[in-house]
Amino acid sequence: MVSFPPCKINLGLNVIRKRQDGYHDIETCFYPVPWTDILEIIPSSQLQFFSTGNAIEGAVDGNLCLRAYQVLKSEYNIPPVSIHLHKIIPIGAGLGGGSSDGAYTLRTLNSMFNLQLSITELRRLALNLGSDCAFFIDEKPMLGKGRGEELTPLDFVLRNKFLVLVKPDVSVSTAQAYAGVLPLEPVVPISEILTRPIEAWKGVLENDFEVSVFNAYPQIKELKNKMISLGATYTAMSGSGSAMYGIFEKPVHLPKEFTSLQHWSGTLD
Repeated sequence: MVSFPPCKINLGLNVIRKRQDGYHDIETCFYPVPWTDILEIIPSSQLQFFSTGNAIEGAVDGNLCLRAYQVLKSEYNIPPVSIHLHKIIPIGAGLGGGSSDGAYTLRTLNSMFNLQLSITELRRLALNLGSDCAFFIDEKPMLGKGRGEELTPLDFVLRNKFLVLVKPDVSVSTAQAYAGVLPLEPVVPISEILTRPIEAWKGVLENDFEVSVFNAYPQIKELKNKMISLGATYTAMSGSGSAMYGIFEKPVHLPKEFTSLQHWSGTLD
C-alpha cells in the first residue's frame, strides 16, 4: 500500500509560555501542503525499514515510521511489515515531514489490517510520536494549541493561492530556536487574524521564532526579503525553521536563488 505524506506550514506561531513539563504552550495554524514523501508498506515475514531520497540522520530504530508501527503493535499485535520511505520533504525545515511520515504509517496500517480505528483513536496513538503528529491524521487547516496537539478545525482555506516553499542549506535546531524566544501572550489571537484579508496579515500574523533564527541564520531572512521583492502577499518562516514560504496571488517565475535549493511551488486547492 502506497501513500503520500504531505508537509505543513505554520500560519503564525506564538510561543505563549513555558510549561512545568519543559514544553511550551503555543498557538498556531497548521496548514497542509502537497509537497509529499512517498511511503510504501507491504506484508513481510519480518519487520523491515528502508529509506531512499534525502538522508535521514539518527538511528534507524528512532525513525517515526518504525515507532508508529511499534505503537500500534503494542496495542493491536499486528503482523510484521516492510516499510519503504522515499524522503522528499526537507529535513530540519519546520515542515513536519517526519511527523507526517509517522502519522501516515498509522493511517496506512489501520487500513491494511482493517483495524477500523477512528480519527480520534489514531490521534491518541499519534501523540506518542510527537506534538504535531496528530495534525496529519486528518490533515485539514487546524488551530493548534497546547504543545500543538490541541486541534480545532478552522473554516479557512488558501484556495487558488500560489505557494512557494524554499529550504536553505541550513537546518535549525528546535531546542536552539526555543532558547532564543521570550514567551509572550499574543495581543490578537491567530484565529481572529485569519478572518482578515491576507494583505492585512503583515505585522500581526507573526512567527515568534523569526527574530532569533534570523539573527543566527541571516540567509533565511534573505529568502524572506526575496519573497517580498517577488511580490508575495505574505511570507513567513514555517515552524522553528528553516524553510521560508511566500503566498502569491498568481504563479511567479522562481529565481535561481530558489531553484538551486530544495523548493516546491504550486497552486493550493
